[in-house]
Amino acid sequence: MGPKRRPKKRPCRICGRWFNPNPRLGKRQKTCGADECRQRWHAKKCAAWNRRNRIYFKEIYLSRRMESCSGGTCCPTPSLGSTSRQGGGSMPQRASPLDFPREVIQEVIGRQHTVIIEYILRLLMREVQEVINAQHADIHQGFIRLPLSSISRGDSQRPP
Repeated sequence: MGPKRRPKKRPCRICGRWFNPNPRLGKRQKTCGADECRQRWHAKKCAAWNRRNRIYFKEIYLSRRMESCSGGTCCPTPSLGSTSRQGGGSMPQRASPLDFPREVIQEVIGRQHTVIIEYILRLLMREVQEVINAQHADIHQGFIRLPLSSISRGDSQRPP
């Protein structure tokens, strides 16, 4: 067997600087090794994995919330203004999709039903927001195609 060839220089996928990959990593190394580049590459790959595996999280989220409520003490989704002390630091907690009297609803229909309703509301609100964002992008593209004279107000803003 002949000597191993050293991988050729390549550009970093984050910053674009050229680097010599580590011989142990070879073709698998995608960034130059700077801390910022590695962190950004890791975040990018995690986000892609989360997008591909969105169903996994949808399946386990509701089942875990239901299990936590079946024990008798339900951890309701806190309101936006409240904070909790976990691990010594205060962390802001997620807001409920709608501002409704959670305690009253839990007394009437039960804790598990409230969790299911909140889950469905979150999914609906996410879908509606995606549709709104898509329409906003379409409208913006339409304005870009229009000539500037048709968008102008025609008042004193135009130079003489």
